[in-house]
Amino acid sequence: MRIDEVRGMTGDQLADALTNLKKEQFNLRFQAATGQIEKTHRVNEIRKDIARVKTVMRTKTPAA
Repeated sequence: MRIDEVRGMTGDQLADALTNLKKEQFNLRFQAATGQIEKTHRVNEIRKDIARVKTVMRTKTPAA
């Protein structure tokens, strides 16, 4: 997921994307623990995607 794609999303889309990424991260962590993971690099990609989504969500909310 590129930052340009993330910046083009609405607030609801960002929340949905974050939920999906968290689920995928959980599944990958579970696969790693059981030794069934095939694409180990995907764990780092998901972690970085979550950070991107959270950063954009933070910048889109009005400052308190």
